[in-house]
Amino acid sequence: MKPVILSGGSGTRLWPYSRSLYPKQFFPLTGDGQHTLLQNTCLRLKSSTVANHEPLIICNQSHGYMVSDQLKDIGETRPKIILEPTARNTAPAVALAAFEALHDGDKDTTLLVLPADHVIDDEEAFNQALEHAEKLAQQDKVVTFGIKPNQPETGYGYIKTHVENNMQVIDEFIEKPEKSAAETYVQSGDYFWNSGMFVVKAQIYLDELKSFEPEMFEKCEKAFKASKHVDNYLHIDLESFQECKDDSIDYAVMERTQKGAVVSLDGGWSDVGSWSALWDISEKDDNGNVSRGDVTFINAKNNYIQSEKNLIAVIGVENVVLVETDDATLLANKDQVQDVKKVVAKLKESSRSETELHRKVLRPWGYYDSIDTGNRFQVKRIVVNPGEELSLQMHHHRAEHWIVVKGTAIVTRGDEEILLSENQSTYIPIGVKHRLKNPGNISLEIIEVQSGSYLGEDDIIRFEDGYGRV
Repeated sequence: MKPVILSGGSGTRLWPYSRSLYPKQFFPLTGDGQHTLLQNTCLRLKSSTVANHEPLIICNQSHGYMVSDQLKDIGETRPKIILEPTARNTAPAVALAAFEALHDGDKDTTLLVLPADHVIDDEEAFNQALEHAEKLAQQDKVVTFGIKPNQPETGYGYIKTHVENNMQVIDEFIEKPEKSAAETYVQSGDYFWNSGMFVVKAQIYLDELKSFEPEMFEKCEKAFKASKHVDNYLHIDLESFQECKDDSIDYAVMERTQKGAVVSLDGGWSDVGSWSALWDISEKDDNGNVSRGDVTFINAKNNYIQSEKNLIAVIGVENVVLVETDDATLLANKDQVQDVKKVVAKLKESSRSETELHRKVLRPWGYYDSIDTGNRFQVKRIVVNPGEELSLQMHHHRAEHWIVVKGTAIVTRGDEEILLSENQSTYIPIGVKHRLKNPGNISLEIIEVQSGSYLGEDDIIRFEDGYGRV
């Protein structure tokens, strides 16, 4: 059984902490805060029947280096990573994984498909459910894990089932329901929460997809065959894949297959899909408050408060979510946090960068922090890790001034190569090719002052890049 981890989500409902270029699966949101959701998903497999198989990770191409770095931190030194050039939902993603698994294995290869951002507290219960699901998959069933609901949650999809031949057979899938309907489902006992986790033979999945969505199958197969292997990355062909229909496994396969089955999982599961869901699974004080960061409560109950830097004092309020980041703050009633996605949609309509980027932006070579922005200028603090370098690039609309405040820099500027040490600086005119490299053993820190008519991150023309971003 081959573990496949889907790490392509954007975590919209956990904005402003989770954003499209740095979504929730890369944050340590649960437990002791030492491991991210992605890392915990991989570590959970260490005690399961797939412990000896390195996971196959599917993610957006802009997240590849983050996936690789985070898995290296937990001992996964050579994970195979499929890089999607554009998001097309879970059905095409699993198809790519199935093609890759069959390319490496045989026609009976079974996939364990897991989202990267879920929490399961009871690993023993998970392993028992996994063994049951694997047996059903060997009978050519398309198996999903159903979570027995303990409350009328409106943020999850539901699956109605009945028992047939000692197996939970799928009657129908229900999208996220209204509160009254969810209450009826929970009371009936015939419904499960839809976990989004699956066990299925790779060939069976592709056969079902080809039957129900032949064009999607064709585009995925074409994109896979045109893909390129570079180190442990599989770069999926953009031209073919962007023509593929955007659809979930549920719509494309599960709601139409006659092979569907549900295995019940009672293991403290959560998809950490909203701030209220995170409040549910977090440790609370005697008044039901959850705090992360520097927070003080007085006469407050059942709140979720998170601060990145500043002290937050909370007085006399209940059932509130307050999340503060460097550049955005969310304040919401805990019962209405499903509507955070509406805020993100509204911000996207206004082309606000806060939906995609944090003030501090990770890059494969290090990170940058946007210190200040004004009309025709922007100031950044750039940190380059030892031995790393930025791409050879050029800008059409901005010039840049670089001042070294720590370490040593090798600067390529046109035909020149300049060595700069602390307190030295250089100027990069508009239209000149340039590159920044850290040749030293300590981090290189520079202050960059950009000036020009347009300062967006998309004004970068890359000519050479060690991270495959050309």
